[in-house]
Amino acid sequence: MDVYRWGDKFFNGYDSLYVSRTYTNFNVRLKSDSWIDLYNFDLPDDLHILMRSEPATSAGFSLSYLALTVGYDMNISRYFGGPNRLRKRFNFGFNCSLLAFDYYNIHNDGDVYVTRFGDERNSERMRLPFKGINTHTQGFDVYLFFNQKRYSMSAAFNFGRYQLRSQGSFFAGISYFHNSYNFDFSSLPPEMRDRLPEEWNNYAYHVNSDNYCFKLGYAYNWVLGRHWLIGISESPVLGLQKGLVTGNSRPNSMALSNRLAISFVWNNKRWFAGLIGRADQGLIYNKKQAFVNSDLSFNACVGYRFNLW
Repeated sequence: MDVYRWGDKFFNGYDSLYVSRTYTNFNVRLKSDSWIDLYNFDLPDDLHILMRSEPATSAGFSLSYLALTVGYDMNISRYFGGPNRLRKRFNFGFNCSLLAFDYYNIHNDGDVYVTRFGDERNSERMRLPFKGINTHTQGFDVYLFFNQKRYSMSAAFNFGRYQLRSQGSFFAGISYFHNSYNFDFSSLPPEMRDRLPEEWNNYAYHVNSDNYCFKLGYAYNWVLGRHWLIGISESPVLGLQKGLVTGNSRPNSMALSNRLAISFVWNNKRWFAGLIGRADQGLIYNKKQAFVNSDLSFNACVGYRFNLW
């Protein structure tokens, strides 16, 4: 407790006219998480390929004490014909008034569907099962807030503070992530394989790269009366990509990603509820081809704050 109070005082110096503590040490939440992956190729000869995974949903609970949280989730989508992908996604975050840290690990080696294939404007709609995929993204972001006294990201996305008046903040930091994408298109019908780029040996597309980037962004909280809050955070991530990409002749190129998050929060004394949507996108590009991967997620929860001592 002494260490926590020292850290809380050092990192959480809020302006009490704009941000308030919750004055509780515990909270319990019931929550549900859903996500979907999208993969988009723009290739030579006006070839457009779009693939997506089936939506996956998990449900569970968590119990928090100060900065420590434990919880349990189970994959409920598999009971309704969805994929068994519960252990393929992991996120961890730490947030205070001065700085934030986010870690993520996303792995997909399950089935996806080819939903479009052909000319960009006249591509054929379809639902073709595709098993030749193995993707893995792992990384972290560390960033500082410039208006940390009056803006609280925790109020909008972690339910750890109350935002009393509308306020925003610029933020900046560093981002590192590793991409490993492997697509094997050899199982596609011959008429589809023949349209793939010549440099895709054995009808395969591979990415194995490390990305060293700067993260710049802005976040804002709108306070709507006593109980409602809308939060938004937008942050481009720009830097150096180093590694292997099919079709790239050089080992180094530009890395570009984007992180967008929107929240709707309700607080009523010690009760709270929230809806949080996130869209994380990454672009891998050269003069001949572009690949965009997107991870879309949605979180809903209801919880209660309390003290035991």
